[in-house]
Amino acid sequence: MSIRRSVVRGVGAYLPKRVITNDELSQTVDTSDAWIQQRTGIRERHIAAEGEFTSHLGLQAARAALADAKMDAREVDLIVLATSTPDQTFPATAVTIQAELGIQKGAAFDVQAVCSGFVFALSTADQYLRSGSFNTALVIGAETFSRILDWKDRGTCVLFGDGAGAIVLQAMDQPGTREDRGVLTTHLRSDGRHRDKLFVDGGPSTTGTAGYLRMEGREVFRHAVGMITDVIEDAYKATGYDSNDIDWFVPHQANRRIIDGSAKKLGIAPSKVVTTVDRHANTSAASIPLALAVAVKDGRIKPGHLVLLEAMGGGFTWGSALVRW
Repeated sequence: MSIRRSVVRGVGAYLPKRVITNDELSQTVDTSDAWIQQRTGIRERHIAAEGEFTSHLGLQAARAALADAKMDAREVDLIVLATSTPDQTFPATAVTIQAELGIQKGAAFDVQAVCSGFVFALSTADQYLRSGSFNTALVIGAETFSRILDWKDRGTCVLFGDGAGAIVLQAMDQPGTREDRGVLTTHLRSDGRHRDKLFVDGGPSTTGTAGYLRMEGREVFRHAVGMITDVIEDAYKATGYDSNDIDWFVPHQANRRIIDGSAKKLGIAPSKVVTTVDRHANTSAASIPLALAVAVKDGRIKPGHLVLLEAMGGGFTWGSALVRW
């Protein structure tokens, strides 16, 4: 008996032209290239230009994903954008991208789960496609975190960058086995008791300002590796797969030590881990689709490969997705 699955048809990415290296940052804050690389694995990050908004980044990534899928934007009837840095308080930045793509049907909205945003957006779009409510979705992660950084705080400003990534998902009938193409399972979690460990100290309802990102780095690091285990174990239970079956592990690109620690705990070989944090830094909801785009473009991820996605973000939020490419 066949079932309806959300199959990845294309992937795309966009990075702002401006690149800031660790050495450049060391000219304005008390840090160094060696210090940053040792603790995070980051070498450089991209920063949006003045007048370049989250919608601009997301639009370019969406166009790239559509081109990769060889599809016209008019085929899209759902846009789910993951972002913590929208153009405006409202309307949703997704509707700006929808209008720029010339789409006049379906729905477009934002989801906010910080660094887990792309996994939450992917799960949301998957549920809509599998239910039959929509047929073709753009799932986008786009961020301009540079706009909410305190550039005098060396504990946070060195960690983040701007960028966008996107995938095209299309509902397709599959045989209904674990060998199906598409999104096989997703698992999401949140625990608001930890919200003060990683947050922005502003907002329309509180300060009336955008605010700055604040983080208890050691606490976030301490929770990061442990928290993702349950959602990945749930993915394995749901599909019958385990770490030996994974072709590629594409985690949220927050910190090289977190990535390495997570892979080791899960028993995933380093050769199967896609890492882009050195070039992109932490781009929050954009990090996973950016990494996917890199690994597809360079030929690592191929049709039929089993790809494990995971992320953890402020809230805390965390989630996993198992996708057969």
